[in-house]
Amino acid sequence: MKKIVVLASVLILGFSCQNEDKNVDGEATSKELAAAAHRGCASEEVLQRQLKDDPGLAQRMKDIEVQTAEAISQGRIVNGVIEIPVVVNVLYRTSAENISQSQIQSQIDVLNKDFNAQNSDFNTANNPYSSVRANVGIRFVLDAIYRKSTTKTSWGTNDACKKTANGGMAPTSPTTKLNLWVATIGGGILGYAQFPGGSSSTDGVVIDSKYFGTTGTATYPFNLGRTATHEVGHWMNLRHIWGDATCGSDLVSDTPTHNTANYGVPAVGHRSTCSGTPLEMYMNYMDYTDDRGMYMFSNGQKSRMLAIFNVGGSRASFR
Repeated sequence: MKKIVVLASVLILGFSCQNEDKNVDGEATSKELAAAAHRGCASEEVLQRQLKDDPGLAQRMKDIEVQTAEAISQGRIVNGVIEIPVVVNVLYRTSAENISQSQIQSQIDVLNKDFNAQNSDFNTANNPYSSVRANVGIRFVLDAIYRKSTTKTSWGTNDACKKTANGGMAPTSPTTKLNLWVATIGGGILGYAQFPGGSSSTDGVVIDSKYFGTTGTATYPFNLGRTATHEVGHWMNLRHIWGDATCGSDLVSDTPTHNTANYGVPAVGHRSTCSGTPLEMYMNYMDYTDDRGMYMFSNGQKSRMLAIFNVGGSRASFR
């Protein structure tokens, strides 16, 4: 098991989860369908761009790591259930991209189940980490839906969809509401999130409409709403479970060391090649398995997430 360390220099990671292109009519091509076989991450460049544009970001993220480690070690974690208003911003070119309210609500329902240990697969048999499964205790409430027609076939990962000047939609009250953008990202991307510490003008999560919710345009094997669960985890300061490095650290004490990301649905008993060959927590939401293969956060991840909502935390304004 890994020990939590206060970073001398912050580990800063960009988060975007891959999988899809489009043809000009908004239909999935054979190329993108093949790409959709695996979840993947493609936005280290997003974070590097943010670091270049905002010289103070590295220090803010380092400060957040110090505060998080102190809150966990001293037990200053928010108690009870935190309720987060969610604003959904839909950018659409085709009728398929203009997803229904029922599809949006299905995603809110998934977030509420996954963050409150109410998901139907929470008690999946043969989970070697059932003893550290967490009920995070965060509730999500749909606050508003905004829609905007666009001529763009894809938005990329440069936050254009969050900027009115670029044809997108600016976030609504980002210091007190979680903004989700639903837009065709392109380039094989499922979604991406902004870590705590970034600019409020771009704060939130972007998810492609084909991987949002559980109905409508939601596309197998990412049709159970877990892309949003994964990305909101990043928004709450969780790292990928393998620490984005071979046998790296995700700064959580009760998750095992992974040598790299897992894809698909690994067999029960799958082990890491890292020292001690630990059983991997491939069922964790912060791995890259298919939606049906991930179904838990750990208690250590819960503590790390709740720390940002603590007094003095980077998202304390959401309390």
